[in-house]
Amino acid sequence: MTASWERATIGDGMYRIGLTGNIATGKSTVLRMLDKLGADVIDADRLAHRVIAPHGPAYTAVVEAFGPEILREDGTIDRAKLGEIVFNDPEALERLERLVHPAVGELIERKVAEAEAPVVVVEAIKLVETGRHTRGDALWIVTAPCEQQVRRLMADRGLDRAEAETRIDAQPPIEPKLSLADVVIENNGTLDELWRQVQTAWERIPEEKR
Repeated sequence: MTASWERATIGDGMYRIGLTGNIATGKSTVLRMLDKLGADVIDADRLAHRVIAPHGPAYTAVVEAFGPEILREDGTIDRAKLGEIVFNDPEALERLERLVHPAVGELIERKVAEAEAPVVVVEAIKLVETGRHTRGDALWIVTAPCEQQVRRLMADRGLDRAEAETRIDAQPPIEPKLSLADVVIENNGTLDELWRQVQTAWERIPEEKR
């Protein structure tokens, strides 16, 4: 375990993993693998979708902050339009995060409390920035080469290269966070190679915890 990471004292017997990494590094793939291994998994990005949905706790504040032009005809927030705004303006991104993160944090705590598996994983891109990485037993960070991130964003989200690079550049650098990590997953090869890394890290969890 990394001495520099001051962990919370939990006392409920559950083993908590915080999973993070920058955009398009493959965090969601690792999360699915941990689900397959038997963990209860919590995807903070999915929860963020919920909190900005109509009647969600952050919906009204986000619309008021960014204007009705981010809305579709049915009243839902067009995340692509919102993304165009915030990923080109660091202050706008910070404003959005201030509105969304507290509501997401409440949902995460609720989901953790409801978890039944002995291992629970919280995956969030801003896990370290929000301080949530201190509320667990291990911090896992997923990394990938920048060019691989660009290709994934272009293939998976339909962005052009300039848009993909803008979103990557909007992320805080991953290197300072690596000193906090208990596990670093290098997603720079095949799915089989990624799976082997995840399995190896999983098997290092004390057997009585999983």
